[in-house]
Amino acid sequence: MREYRTRLILAVCMALVASIGQTNPSKAETGSILVVFTKVGFVLGAGSGRGVLTFRAHEYPFRISGMSIGATIGGSTTKLVGTALYLQSPYDIAGTYVAIGAGGALAAGAGRIRLQNAKGVILQLKGVRVGVELSAAVSGIEITLK
Repeated sequence: MREYRTRLILAVCMALVASIGQTNPSKAETGSILVVFTKVGFVLGAGSGRGVLTFRAHEYPFRISGMSIGATIGGSTTKLVGTALYLQSPYDIAGTYVAIGAGGALAAGAGRIRLQNAKGVILQLKGVRVGVELSAAVSGIEITLK
């Protein structure tokens, strides 16, 4: 009887180990993104723009709008490119993103930004800013698919 229990426990343990090896990792994917965003402000900044998500060989246009509160003065246009990480579907890119940072542009400047929405999508963007703007603000950005 004791040998039977030992074999049963061993069989159950082997089955558990085998099932752990068969679990599927998250099927999250990465897409590429292009954004053009124009912003103006004095303390309170507002901006809007457009972009395109390329995901699974298809393009998904979207609108982007946002506001910033803090030390913002001037106006600029920024062209950003990068990646959208942890996408399950192209619709996951929609939502509100929050970023805290500082930056500036005088005639031209470059920068990087990392944003995340409630669905866990992370946007890693870099690009060039043209215009005259100084900022150290908290920004909220809303992305809506067209």
